[in-house]
Amino acid sequence: MIDYGLIDIVAQRFDAGVRSGEQVAKDMIAVRIAPDMRSAVVGAPSYFNARSEPQRPQELIGHNCINLRLPTRGGLYAWEFEKDGRELKVHVEGQLVFNGTFQMLNAALAGFGFAYVPEDVAQPHIAKGRLKRVLEDWCPPYSGYHLYYPSRRQSTPAFALLVEALRYRGPRSLGTGDLPQMQRQGNVR
Repeated sequence: MIDYGLIDIVAQRFDAGVRSGEQVAKDMIAVRIAPDMRSAVVGAPSYFNARSEPQRPQELIGHNCINLRLPTRGGLYAWEFEKDGRELKVHVEGQLVFNGTFQMLNAALAGFGFAYVPEDVAQPHIAKGRLKRVLEDWCPPYSGYHLYYPSRRQSTPAFALLVEALRYRGPRSLGTGDLPQMQRQGNVR
């Protein structure tokens, strides 16, 4: 089951759930299944034709922003920023509200305003010039996705295999013997 809301997996009788590491309750066991992530504020080049590029998150108030509604929070998601240890949440305004990332991305691609989406979702469109990124220095990495489950849960062998199969192991570390060959092939500088 896919649900963008933050449900109680114990009350709903699920074996496990997936959330950003920062959203996992302290009484749960969390296993990292993805690398750190970043958000990106993006808009189509056509959106900038009559508007200036925001330099600070507070300047988003004067822009048309595409909002995200999370079902369990009962309101619109406040865009989260951080720079030099200063955290900031901005409640943006706009004409469009969606409950999914890809709808927001499509609206941004169509020129309806700024979207606040995961960087990896926006990156292919940024690389091809279909989207322009703003406020990049205000969007630091955050803890990636984690599989989480109750600490008092007795794991079955099948569940333990699933956890191990999903566990994020990160990029393979280079052994000293691999480095010269990889440099010759142009894979490492």
